[in-house]
Amino acid sequence: MIRKGSARNPRSLKQIHGNLVVKGITSRLQPLRELLLACVASFNGGMDYARKVFDGISHPDLFMHNVMVRGYAHSAAPAAAFVLYRRIEAARLKPDSFTFCYLLRACAGLPGSCAGYQVHGAVVKLGYFKDAFVRNALINMHAKCGDLLVAGTLLDEAGERDVVARSAVIAGHAAKGELDIARQLFDECQHKDLVCWNVMVAAYAKYGEMEKARGLLDRAPEKDVVSWNTIITGYTAKGLLKEALEVLDEMRCVGLMPDEATIVSLLSCCANLGSLGTGRMIHSLHLEGRPCISILPGNALVSMYAKCGDVQAAMEVFSRMKERDVWTWNSIIGGLAFHGQAEQSVQFFNKMLDEGLCPNEISFLCVLGACSHAGLVEDGQRYFSLMINRYRIEPNARHYSCIVDMLGRSGLLDEAFAIVSSMRCEPAVVIWRTLLGACRIHGDVALGKLARERLLKMNEDASGDYVLLSGIYASCDEWFGVETVRGSMDERGIRKVAGYAQVEQKIA
Repeated sequence: MIRKGSARNPRSLKQIHGNLVVKGITSRLQPLRELLLACVASFNGGMDYARKVFDGISHPDLFMHNVMVRGYAHSAAPAAAFVLYRRIEAARLKPDSFTFCYLLRACAGLPGSCAGYQVHGAVVKLGYFKDAFVRNALINMHAKCGDLLVAGTLLDEAGERDVVARSAVIAGHAAKGELDIARQLFDECQHKDLVCWNVMVAAYAKYGEMEKARGLLDRAPEKDVVSWNTIITGYTAKGLLKEALEVLDEMRCVGLMPDEATIVSLLSCCANLGSLGTGRMIHSLHLEGRPCISILPGNALVSMYAKCGDVQAAMEVFSRMKERDVWTWNSIIGGLAFHGQAEQSVQFFNKMLDEGLCPNEISFLCVLGACSHAGLVEDGQRYFSLMINRYRIEPNARHYSCIVDMLGRSGLLDEAFAIVSSMRCEPAVVIWRTLLGACRIHGDVALGKLARERLLKMNEDASGDYVLLSGIYASCDEWFGVETVRGSMDERGIRKVAGYAQVEQKIA
């Protein structure tokens, strides 16, 4: 019942847990083991509920400890795995090979720590070094932590036929950008498996060498979803949407359907390129007709539609999503703000707060931008204060730029300058440029000159800054100032950058 009912449903899992407690069978080992396994698997990396269940077991055995160590090793807090290891020792239980494999996985998530060497020593001391799984976990840990000398030494001891160990070392060199060494190890491997091929293809794709990645994929004796995803992601990362779609067609022709990772990658590329038509096609082919949309592709769809200007479609996808996280809300809040529906954007932000979600720095950036565009000065100041005082989020240059822009648009230039002057760090270029733009709108020559002087001190010679300052002088009929600014541009050899427009080309 535990395995069937709770694998992906935390609510059902809690109901089953309650039934076990009511029936008084929480002292039996097998139901507790299955319950703990389900807890670790059901909460998307969150270990709080599993830890409560574990702490409620009077005498957990080694299997239960290992389940918890494994859970923490794959969570966002891998260091907690060592707390469980100390409990194994305190309970006088003897760790086994599974314990060390999971601990080494945790060490791989702590690259700046010396914990890996300590676990390595314990493996040798307790006689588990000859275990192939433990040895491969050691090689993988050292490779991921960047100690390729030790990983290479262990690989030599593992033998030529251990392709798992070799793949780990190849991935380690690739992670450091040492593609030539990685390729040499790959070519020397006489017994390559699918994972080994995928690791080398991913190495080339990660560093943008798509010609080599594609050539290697074509040579691979077999391909799985990971192989195709890697190439598609590599193309989309470089903005090569046409090539990515061609690979997607090939993938479908061999009978493989793209998974969520593929769809998210393609939709993100469409969003970045403003390719609304292609994004709609991907939505129609691969996501339309599903009863509900999960968080990752849902977020990608909302973001794509919002960035491409189809706010209505973004709203429809948003409403169909049964689960939403802060990034879902950020996409819809930012999309509404960017496309002129600022007041509705603010309403969605307030609704997010009402539903108990904790906004992050991007959430506040979106709502501050909405307040700036709509002239909602009081609301913007309130949200800025809320961000700092309630949610303890330190404003960055973009937040300050939004506030300065909001005050500047409303003609409150003195207040905007006061905000800039009160910053704890040196104001960034974008902030002075925002203030300069506000001075252009409201014809404040003195503050505009000050902003331009600060930009010059920061070695900023952008043509737009000169044009703005020239415009400030022109709006006040100070033509001598206009001539001076234009002359300064000529002396420095600065030319105004020509504008351009982007037109989407329909992909066949």
